[in-house]
Amino acid sequence: METVTAAIPASSVTVEEFIQTYANHPVYLPPRGPQLHAKNWQSEAALRMFLNNLTAEVAENPEKLVVYGGIGQAARTPQDARKIVELLLTLEEDESLLVQSGKPVGKVRTHAEAPRVLIANSNLVPHWATWEHFNNLRERGLMMYGQMTAGSWIYIGTQGILQGTYETFAACGRIHFNGDLRHRLLVTGGLGGMGGAQPLAATMAGATFLGVDVDPERIKKRLETRYLDKMTYDYREAMRLVLAAKDKGEAISVGLVGDIGDVLEQMLQDGITPDILTDQTSAHDPINGYVPNGFSLEEARQLRESDPEQYRHKSLKSMARHVGFMLELQRRGSKTFDYGNNLREFAQQGGEPNAFQINGFVPEYMRPLFCEGKGPFRWAALSGDPEDIRVTDEALKELFPENPHMINWLEQAQEKVAFQGLPCRICWLGMGEREKAGLLFNRLVREGKVKAPLVIGRDHLDCGSVASPYRETEGMLDGSDAVSDWPLLNLMANTSGGATWVSFHHGGGVGIGYSQHAGMVVLADGTDRADRCLSRVLHNDPALGIYRHADAGYETAQQNAAKFGLQI
Repeated sequence: METVTAAIPASSVTVEEFIQTYANHPVYLPPRGPQLHAKNWQSEAALRMFLNNLTAEVAENPEKLVVYGGIGQAARTPQDARKIVELLLTLEEDESLLVQSGKPVGKVRTHAEAPRVLIANSNLVPHWATWEHFNNLRERGLMMYGQMTAGSWIYIGTQGILQGTYETFAACGRIHFNGDLRHRLLVTGGLGGMGGAQPLAATMAGATFLGVDVDPERIKKRLETRYLDKMTYDYREAMRLVLAAKDKGEAISVGLVGDIGDVLEQMLQDGITPDILTDQTSAHDPINGYVPNGFSLEEARQLRESDPEQYRHKSLKSMARHVGFMLELQRRGSKTFDYGNNLREFAQQGGEPNAFQINGFVPEYMRPLFCEGKGPFRWAALSGDPEDIRVTDEALKELFPENPHMINWLEQAQEKVAFQGLPCRICWLGMGEREKAGLLFNRLVREGKVKAPLVIGRDHLDCGSVASPYRETEGMLDGSDAVSDWPLLNLMANTSGGATWVSFHHGGGVGIGYSQHAGMVVLADGTDRADRCLSRVLHNDPALGIYRHADAGYETAQQNAAKFGLQI
């Protein structure tokens, strides 16, 4: 017999009243608490996470439906956002909503264990997969850019990339600095939606941090959400702060308003060589993301609107200059790596021939984790109560007492991470662990230990869901960097396994023409149906990572396939 969540009240609010209360553009608010507004918790979960992506605490520009990453949107237009809400409120358990680049286009007949929402964003036939063609379509209202978790409705604020950034910095410390980042200075550009995780990740790993961004509002947001310790407009003050902290071994973070190229040039002139150097500016989008050297934000906006081709040309030249300084600091001893924003490719196009002498972060630091099926497992408390996240944190610590790294991470996160929007958590888990965690969460809902269902998702930056030759699949052992069959297989495995919503995107992280990737979210609502779906999806999803890397010839992945009984 099907077990159902106890006493979940249905809402008497009409669709129109709901839209006025929760989704009245541009004030998007996710409902909280145990009350059901949609016809089932699967649709309700998608509804709440869609609105959570767009709430002001989370999104970079809710009025334009931009969640993060330059132009990464959750819906194409305000009218489309309203229609998505309306359809999710009325969706039956044997129907699935189709969303094409942020526009709801229809419902199809499915079944109770099928995904409630099927999403495709920014996908173009390869010959036409260029920024020029995409921008033409976007200007005509025919397409939007979904980034990774913006258009798949599972962005959880800056925390979403926090542990991945922490794992990268910690791996850099283990490889180059005997596992100790105290007395080490880490310098980077970009403190937006993705880059904003860098200061807290660096200090959690023990480093002294300097981050540079041309937009003071982005730095202020990191201060408000406790991801950053100090902010300054003055280069000399920033240097005094970080160099003094480095000498003392203090893990503090400083945000400097400025142009990252100018700052690196000045550091070279001053003879200051950071121990670690990377970048997370929005370089993946030369027009809507990166700000060319020498331009104020307003001047950049005006040129972007009046002459986008000239803007792009100046961006590429600025990226070449930027990377040139990074290469010189690398020659002087900085451990320098690309952080997957396609900066090297555009710098090369802008005239820096040696851009790819900087290695990418995945082959340098992350691939061993991918070979274990590890990646960014994240979940959200649909109740809106932070106590539910504390309950899940403690339950995971009891479930995996043999995993001190995970326990340490959760304890630090409890202390240092401020929630944005619905309370959420991220914690990297691997093959076997994800399924156990999902079933545990479902039991917590069933037993009433949390106040409403939980949703489990991940970034698309995962072990088996992305083809991105300048990021997740850079330098594959067998040369299969650009093979995108794997994310398609991931999409199909998670769809047939019963994820609650699934997505397939083009371009996230590195830009149009450079990646394809799949996303999934699965609901824990305390039911037997959820047990079945969670067990399948949270087995299949990390298994694809092991299959992908085992097939490429990685011995560790082959060993893990044998360990977990995966038949190759």
